Amino acid sequence: MRELEYVRATDVLGAVRAVAGRPQDAVFLAGGTNLVDHLKLGVASPGLVVDVTGLPLDELEEFDDARGTGLSIGANVRNSDLAAHPLVRRSFPAVARALLAGASGQIRNQATTGGNLLQRTRCVYFQDVSTPCNKREPGTGCSALDGYGRYNAVLGWTNDCVTTHPSDLAVALVALDATVVVVGPGGERRLPLHEMYRLPHGAPGQDTVLEPGALITSVELPREPVAARSTYRKVRDRASYAFALVSVAAALEVDAEKRVHDLRVAWGGVAHRPWRAERLERALVGRPLTEDAIAAALDEELQDARTTDQTAYKIPMLRGATTATLLDLLATGRPEEGTR
Repeated sequence: MRELEYVRATDVLGAVRAVAGRPQDAVFLAGGTNLVDHLKLGVASPGLVVDVTGLPLDELEEFDDARGTGLSIGANVRNSDLAAHPLVRRSFPAVARALLAGASGQIRNQATTGGNLLQRTRCVYFQDVSTPCNKREPGTGCSALDGYGRYNAVLGWTNDCVTTHPSDLAVALVALDATVVVVGPGGERRLPLHEMYRLPHGAPGQDTVLEPGALITSVELPREPVAARSTYRKVRDRASYAFALVSVAAALEVDAEKRVHDLRVAWGGVAHRPWRAERLERALVGRPLTEDAIAAALDEELQDARTTDQTAYKIPMLRGATTATLLDLLATGRPEEGTR
């Protein structure tokens, strides 16, 4: 049994200082649904664990100030509470659906908003300490390149790392232009959530741009008309407790002539980070939303995709899921019941 030091944080700055002071072997503990697995597997072996579950970061609050109008979600808000909140279900349905598509009821009761966004890849080689993995041990190689690669990325990957980001919630939040509030050794800063994540280029071991010791304290969702007409579709091997083969978070607003006025699309299961489909969005705004228009926009977004024999299936699956999601939103204006 490996010994470690456990500290229960009493304030945000104290927690940040504790982890920042030992950047090589200190970690935050929130819900623990990812970290505890890694402790058991030997993927993580910290010398110091700083428990932040007692910090007052578990509130959902509406705001209307210099930031605009929206919802602030504390980092310690449980996934189950966030999914069930009436305002989230009404004004940000993609978020509620993404949460309900993830994990199991028991895990959603334990997992937190901040922890969910920082969960690490479920690549089988990352979780197997007997195999080479550049994400776990930089410079050792990527076993997934020539091994089991059905879940591998098709966008933005390099030979150093072909893994995908596992969070459902992050995909929905990226689509809805969420902002993450982070406190680090240098103080508080706010950044668009999509800018927090990075592709594996140059440093496959780093999932985000956050400095050591930085702690997510909240996530801010802008309240916009397009967000209320949003949904999340997840394609997976089984109906529950499975990670996405591909997923689509989308929000749509059309004008009186049924032309696209505003469109937000993000994909999961295809890259090292939640993938914002910006080319597709630009290609469709101002146009009638038809199958042909969506197909052409998908061609634009996927022109740099790279597949292998094991991942080639993801492209037609992603095209079909995106088309169906957008046309469902156009037809109904509300999320379709159930998940794919």
